[in-house]
Formats: sequence, C-alpha cells, structure tokens
Amino acid sequence: MRIIFMGTPDFAVGTLRALHEAGHEIVLAVSQPDRLKGRGKAVSMPPVKECALELGIPVFQPEKVKTPEAVAELKKYDPDLMVVAAFGQILSKEILEMPKYGCINVHASLLPKYRGAAPIQWSIIDGEEYTGVTIMQMNEGLDTGDMITQTKVKIESDETGGSLFDKLAAAGAELCVKTVAMIEDGTAVRTPQGEGSTYAKMLSKELGNIDFSKSADEISRLVRALNPWPSAYSFLNGKMLKIWKAEPCSAECSEENGTITDVEKDCFVVSCGNGSLKVYEIQLEGKKRMSVHDFLLGQKCEVGMKLENKR
Repeated sequence: MRIIFMGTPDFAVGTLRALHEAGHEIVLAVSQPDRLKGRGKAVSMPPVKECALELGIPVFQPEKVKTPEAVAELKKYDPDLMVVAAFGQILSKEILEMPKYGCINVHASLLPKYRGAAPIQWSIIDGEEYTGVTIMQMNEGLDTGDMITQTKVKIESDETGGSLFDKLAAAGAELCVKTVAMIEDGTAVRTPQGEGSTYAKMLSKELGNIDFSKSADEISRLVRALNPWPSAYSFLNGKMLKIWKAEPCSAECSEENGTITDVEKDCFVVSCGNGSLKVYEIQLEGKKRMSVHDFLLGQKCEVGMKLENKR
C-alpha cells in the first residue's frame, strides 16, 4: 500500500519502522520542522525525520500542513492511506479525504477515554488499571473518529510516564501493521465511539508542583506520570527539588503537610493529606539526579524540615 506517514516524536518511530518492514511503500514522511534545542540552541531533527532518512524515505516538514502549498505537495504522492502518529498538527478536511482509504491515527489510549494531547500521563495520574492504543479513522474532530482496532496494556504499580510511553509505542506499531492489513483486504470494521469521553489536556511544568495536602497515593502517581517530563517537584530551603521516585506508605502523622517526618538510610518520609510519601530519588536545583542515599551523604535533611510549593 502507498502510505504517507505523519509523525514527529519517538512515539511514532516504531510505527514508521514497522510499516516499512511490513513491505508497505512509504512514499513520504511528514514531520514537524527542525527546532533549536538545548542550551547551545543547536538545530535538532525530529526523531521521525531521522528514521525516515535512515530508511531512504523522502521527508516533508511544513510549518503548517493545511496551507495550499503543503496540500499541493501531499497530492503529488497519490497515497492510498495516510498514517498519523503524534504528528502535532491538525489536518484539514481536504487532507483527510485525499487518500483512497482516508487517514488513520495511532492514539495512545482506549478511546473514547483520554482524547487529547497527553493520554499516557493522565492515565497514570488518574490511577487507571489499564490503558492501551486505539487505531481510529480520522475525522475533523479531536480524536473523535470511528475506532477500527484497540489493544489493552496494563499499567503496573511502578509504571512511569516514560516506561508506559515505550510500551504503548511498541503496542501501537504492532497494532497499526495489523490494522493496515485489515484495511487493505477489506476486513476492517469501523465502530463509532461510545459514551464516556474524557480529555487529556496538555502537560505543563506547573502541573508538577506538588500539593502535599493531597493523598500520598495521588502524589506518588503524579511523580511516576511526570517522569521523565516535566517532572514533579517541590522546594526545599528555597531551591527546587525534583522528585523522581517515591511511593506511598500508610504512616499517618499530625505534622503539617509537606513536613519531613523521618529520615532513613535510603529515603526520607514526607507527611501528606492522607498517608505519607517515601522519597527515594531526587534532584536538587543545580545538582545531578541521585538516590536519596547519596544525597544524604552531602546534604542536610532533617526531621522537621518542610517541602514547600513555592520558593
């Protein structure tokens, strides 16, 4: 099948590779433009572009894919199907109707739950037991198209945003190849989404600012979901303290929320609105990421000290 593939980040790379390995003719890879990245502001290529160049696939990087010039460029390739995975731009009706089989999207949730930009992280934050991947036929709405296939993925008790990202990327690649084969042989069934839609809003750095009046369970899920980006954090003696690994414990205490109530060899315990949080891995502003054990070798951390939500 002649496919135009649209994607930008790491999440989409596995799907591009899987479609290529399955023997489909990827006639064009469409990705977001190169961006300046890091302190040195070096130009950085999107992961999908890097993969496409490695595979010998032509690359197109429009600033806005809906412009007449961009649409005209896409038409040149006469695709049977467009596959979209975390592309990062909205497609126009003209683009959606361009291929013979339309456009399908690899979405990292069990639709209709978690439509939107950050379904992976919000499924952890909300304490879901399962999430998954949906391949849907795209329409003009935001993740509202008919579902073609789904696969479920269990969210483990120690799952992070990063580990779940990897699992769903792999599951999405496998499912997409199966779905494209079904579309090609005419066995694909499209099912309208039912009731119970939810929206997974875009992540912000402010979301990671820990409110210790919440339960230890909620805070633990936030820490896991926002690892590796944008990270959960608090402030200790006026310096930002990123918390990379923590788990809830049942210890109740009368101290004010955010107070360090115990310091052990490899962790410290913080009081929460319900229960307490054991913190195992952190990163103090200006320092590298490290275990609490290593942190305690060179930094002062005592019972009674308080983690704040501002400097």
